[in-house]
Amino acid sequence: MSNYHIKHLEEYFQVYRKSVRYPEVFWEEVAEEHFLWRKKWDKVLEWDFSKPEIKWFQGAKLNITENCLDKHLYIRGDKTAILFEPNDPKEEAQHITYKQLHEKVCRFANVLKSKGIQKGDRVVIYLPMIPELAVSVLACARIGAIHSVVFAGFSSTALSTRINDCQAKMVITSDGSYRGGKTIDLKGIVDEGLEECTTVENVLVAKRINSDIEMKSGRDHWLQPLLDEASSECDAEIMDAEDPLFILYTSGSTGRPKGMLHTTGGYMVYTAYTFKNVFQYKENDIYWCTADIGWITGHSYIVYGPLANGATTVMFEGVPSYPDYGRFWEIVQKHKITQFYTAPTAIRALAKENLDFVNKYDLSSLRILGTVGEPINEEAWHWYNDNIGDKKCPIVDTWWQTETGGVLISPIPFSTPTKPTYATLPMPGIQPALMDENGNEIKGNSVEGRLCIKFPWPSIARTIWGDHERYKNTYFSAFENKYFTGDGALRDEVGYYRITGRVDDVIIVSGHNLGTAPIEDSINEHPAVAESAIVGFPHDIKGNALYGYVILKETGEVRDRDNLRTEINQLITDHIGPIAKLNKIQFVPGLPKTRSGKIMRRILRKIASKDTSNLGDTSTLLNPEVVELIMKDAL
Repeated sequence: MSNYHIKHLEEYFQVYRKSVRYPEVFWEEVAEEHFLWRKKWDKVLEWDFSKPEIKWFQGAKLNITENCLDKHLYIRGDKTAILFEPNDPKEEAQHITYKQLHEKVCRFANVLKSKGIQKGDRVVIYLPMIPELAVSVLACARIGAIHSVVFAGFSSTALSTRINDCQAKMVITSDGSYRGGKTIDLKGIVDEGLEECTTVENVLVAKRINSDIEMKSGRDHWLQPLLDEASSECDAEIMDAEDPLFILYTSGSTGRPKGMLHTTGGYMVYTAYTFKNVFQYKENDIYWCTADIGWITGHSYIVYGPLANGATTVMFEGVPSYPDYGRFWEIVQKHKITQFYTAPTAIRALAKENLDFVNKYDLSSLRILGTVGEPINEEAWHWYNDNIGDKKCPIVDTWWQTETGGVLISPIPFSTPTKPTYATLPMPGIQPALMDENGNEIKGNSVEGRLCIKFPWPSIARTIWGDHERYKNTYFSAFENKYFTGDGALRDEVGYYRITGRVDDVIIVSGHNLGTAPIEDSINEHPAVAESAIVGFPHDIKGNALYGYVILKETGEVRDRDNLRTEINQLITDHIGPIAKLNKIQFVPGLPKTRSGKIMRRILRKIASKDTSNLGDTSTLLNPEVVELIMKDAL
């Protein structure tokens, strides 16, 4: 029996039992059999959630790019590693083989070294979904530099915050990007962001849209000429298993984004293992995850997980609606995609359109469908199952987080019977627990509580960059000796898990975690605004949309409310990015608050969702009368 590739339900239960009873033996076997190590570990695991301190494969030496590239050169050097599908369907797709990718990564790594980047330095990458993004990530890993990819839809302020937080020495960007019918001036955004940064010495610029841009002498360099001059050989830096691999920022519920730090050995083992099982990858499959590498999904399941398994992984630059709503399905037919992994938001948007966009394409190559970013609702699940999978493709509804590094709960295709809206069963090695408000574990089935994990897995984030105390307080202080996910969940009568949503002030919009605090901070900068509160409300496409309650200052002048709404959304776009704009803005005389001054968001959520039948006891509020006033004018 192979621990590495589970093929049926009975085998899943056998492997799962072993992984929970003898976790160290289990992960040691997986690590030993499937990866290249320069030196074996002295100890598989050392952990203490009270500190918290977690170390996997201590003392082991490796380089993750040798496992993603070098290891495949002799067996599958001419196989496509990355299949790049551009934004414009008229532009030809690029097939980059393992040999070519290895050469590109080595050249890029040598360019980084020539610009003074060394092991441990931080490099911020702000690129669209073009091959240079995957190559730059791997080039950093090749030489032991710590990459921090910032999604190229974020604003200059969000970019500079992240650069400053990790004290990056270099930024890698492009002249601009294509997004559907639009072009975006990425270099301009970088220039603006760098006005607030002092640590960046060099900016490398890839050409994508061939626009006329400003290049700052001494700081900015065109990438291609440097790559042309660089050697195509670069020895991999030998890393310790616990050396940092990357920092990826995720929204905090309190203002500042959190730089989740992932290390090398455990992350590699876990992402490769889960990729193989969740997608049942076979040698000639063409696997496509539609995410952006700016998110954890792209890190783990476009780059590292697939490449460690010698897979062909598709990188798509465009959007599902351009040039029309058949784009995804056209790509599936064109490249004979076997596994397709996308977000419920995209499925809901496509389900609204005419089925002709689906029916004109041959989707018979598909074997497995997946969803990621938020729980999928039942209606979208059935549309996906019926129209895309033709009821033949299992849907893996994967639950995980930036902090977890890899999928923690998911069906295993052809093994786990699926159930709409349920992430089903934990992956091997994952020990979930549902907790009540008093910190007690809720045993048995048909129960609901807060979702925690009792035992470390190899790809758990090790800390928040530069702020270990915040890491401890955020994830390990709510429940003793457990990792708290921030999500609520229920466990049904057979032990399947369903994620019920965030229990803190983070709202998932279109699969993106958005903290309410930074959005409120942006709104409150408007000179006419006294105070604001943001909540989520159900939305047909995005899953949740944002509803803003805004108190205006008594400025004496009656301003045009529609203009004010536009200005507020512009402020949010400037500070965070367009993904955080509010769908509805209601101007209110006050906000419901407890006597200690805490905003009762629970009440605001109910009003935003038009569910005011049971608001609970409002008499204990400092200002109960304000609830009626807000309800009267609700949008």
